[in-house]
Amino acid sequence: MSNSPERIPVIVGVGEVNDRPDDSEDGLDSAGLMAAALARADKDAGGGWIADCDVLHVIPQISWDMDVPVALAGLTGIDLAKIAEAPIASGDSPVRLLNDAANAIGEGRAKVVAITGGEALRTAARRKAGKGGTIFTKSLELATDLRRKYGLINPGEIYPLYENALRPALGQSLAEGQAESALIWSKMSEVAESAEGAWLKMPLNPGEIAEVSASNRPIAFPYSKLMVANSSVNQGAAVIVTSLAEALARGIPEERLVYIGAGAAAHESDEPLERAEWTSTPSMPVSIGKALELNDLSGDDFDHVELYSCFPCVPKLARRILGWPADRPVTVHGGLTFGGGPIGNYMTHAIAAMVRLLRKQGRYGFLFANGGHCSHNHSIVLMREPPQENPFPQDYHYQEEADAARRSIPPLTDQYEGKAKLETYTLVYGRNGEPEYGVVLSRNALGERVIARVSPDDARSIAFLTDGRAEPVGHQGTHRRDGDLLVWSVD
Repeated sequence: MSNSPERIPVIVGVGEVNDRPDDSEDGLDSAGLMAAALARADKDAGGGWIADCDVLHVIPQISWDMDVPVALAGLTGIDLAKIAEAPIASGDSPVRLLNDAANAIGEGRAKVVAITGGEALRTAARRKAGKGGTIFTKSLELATDLRRKYGLINPGEIYPLYENALRPALGQSLAEGQAESALIWSKMSEVAESAEGAWLKMPLNPGEIAEVSASNRPIAFPYSKLMVANSSVNQGAAVIVTSLAEALARGIPEERLVYIGAGAAAHESDEPLERAEWTSTPSMPVSIGKALELNDLSGDDFDHVELYSCFPCVPKLARRILGWPADRPVTVHGGLTFGGGPIGNYMTHAIAAMVRLLRKQGRYGFLFANGGHCSHNHSIVLMREPPQENPFPQDYHYQEEADAARRSIPPLTDQYEGKAKLETYTLVYGRNGEPEYGVVLSRNALGERVIARVSPDDARSIAFLTDGRAEPVGHQGTHRRDGDLLVWSVD
């Protein structure tokens, strides 16, 4: 580590693109969005940076069948050998790549590093209409046989398992849990109204978020459409990182520089049902806590935060670890519902929004990114003034701490018949607003985690799981075999 200006990383340029042609079919493809965002970031930094780029990090996209690095080389003039695409489109990737960029500057391996990502899901859906394939194709490919069998494939079917376990662990009723979600999401909608790169500028009050309606249909209990990520977007974003010395040599005013603090990463298994519990993950507090420790800061020190918001359970968990109140916005971009949910690239938009905000006001910004099925966590700090000690290069991996804190993961089975206590659950709804099926996870006396379906015809069990009159978690139910499926019903 060195405090030499040549080794201190700073962000000098950010750019965002929202592509909204009159006909969605005429929109840019993903590489086109990335190239446009890079051009805007280059302009924001005064120009000439992309031509001198030593490394271009790319967040993978899923909406287009294309070789993105090759396309970007042609669109930007950056040598293909300098373009590195991340292995997966994960929500933590932009923050991890920002940490990697800071390390490259801190090691003296590069003078200019850019990061970009983009998704043209809205346009891709129009051009591929009726030809098959969805944004969850990869999720289906990776799912285990047991998850396929019971219908726990995509994030929208899995994150509610955290929500429904977290609520009673916090001592909340269903109404109280939903009220917290609605308040957080309402604050996000207010931020999105004035956020430069946000996709939906429609401020809503908590009642409008919480009320299920024709325009806010249920997705998977207890989440409705206005509580989940909005992936129907055409969005691109980019960030340019360089050294303090290079920025000053090129005439960038100091008031436009944003410094990068130390980051911290920790992860869970990529198999979403391999969880010791559903009320948190050990990797999330390790990531957030280590980032605070490394930067010698607490939650009270931050002027702005971005807590990943694909589903309410994530910022609910993160804000409690950080010590951030529910009535303060957990976003600077608008969240994945209103800011937009371009799969793995949301946090690049959040970085851009945080940089613009810190240029105007405040000293410290906190970024928490989450990817997979509450699997991958990376936190980092941005600041207006240089840290007392330059932390780069740094080893940001804190997996050993997370692994040491993790309790044993119970075996998963659907071969148990009899009574067991409900651990967590969800109901998955069709577009008509009616439940298509439920999934319940229980724990039996043998310590096994039992997975079972709830029939859409079992009105009594569905009412018990959703009406809020009693807390389902901890309640006993009965498991019985029905053909190839294990079926759960309330006692």
